[in-house]
Amino acid sequence: MGVLYVVATPIGNMEDITLRALRVLQEVDLIAAEDTRTTRKLLNRYSITGALTSYHKHNSNHKLPVLLEALADKDVAIVSDAGMPGVSDPGYELVRQATEKGIQVVPIPGPSAVVASVAVAGIPANGYLFLGFLPRRKGERRRLLESIKELPHMIVAFEAPHRVTGTLEDLLATLQDREMTVCRELTKLHEEVFRGTIADAVEHFKDPRGEFTLVIAPADVPQPDLDLERIKVELAGLKQRGMKAREAVAAVSRATGAAKNQVYRIWLETDST
Repeated sequence: MGVLYVVATPIGNMEDITLRALRVLQEVDLIAAEDTRTTRKLLNRYSITGALTSYHKHNSNHKLPVLLEALADKDVAIVSDAGMPGVSDPGYELVRQATEKGIQVVPIPGPSAVVASVAVAGIPANGYLFLGFLPRRKGERRRLLESIKELPHMIVAFEAPHRVTGTLEDLLATLQDREMTVCRELTKLHEEVFRGTIADAVEHFKDPRGEFTLVIAPADVPQPDLDLERIKVELAGLKQRGMKAREAVAAVSRATGAAKNQVYRIWLETDST
């Protein structure tokens, strides 16, 4: 029985591909590609001449059985136009059915617009919620955003250029004006990372072009009432004992339940008096 390799490909810059991915694409018997023209450019760049076939949402019904039959005795790699197959594309169907038939499925990780955008956003968060592409219809999109607006998690979503203006306006209407980062054309020639508020983004992207990843700050989580005097006293005591700011802030945060950034501000205030 063959092996199904789920291979990540560049999200723009063709240099962003792993050595392992190149080796697997060279060795497999068949490569199933979302768009063979896009994948052929990548294969030509690295002198890979293996067999190539198309597999996308418009032909998945009749192509899926063909690929499963090939996997009976051949190794197959599945790739999307950009990033990891199975994320906002039909690759998951092949993975699911291959798994059900006992075929080994091996991920070959690599470039990810989601991870890259979160990494450069500069927004503190406890994890993130990835929504893929948001609903096309305004009503559905707003209902979805309303349902998650109180979550204490960063929100990450993809958006097409012709819908991004409407989506930004819906974000502003439902989530209010919070911090966000908009990543456009990541790793490509016209890469842009815009940081500001949602209202700033609405004003900035008047004529949007390219591929967009939206990173939105989490909702403000209500903090417990602070016992400022207790925090000041405990910080002062730790400071007298020679404890450094980082350790003192962490200790007082644990003891009082106050957020570290709040405790640190109080540390700086007491330090300047």
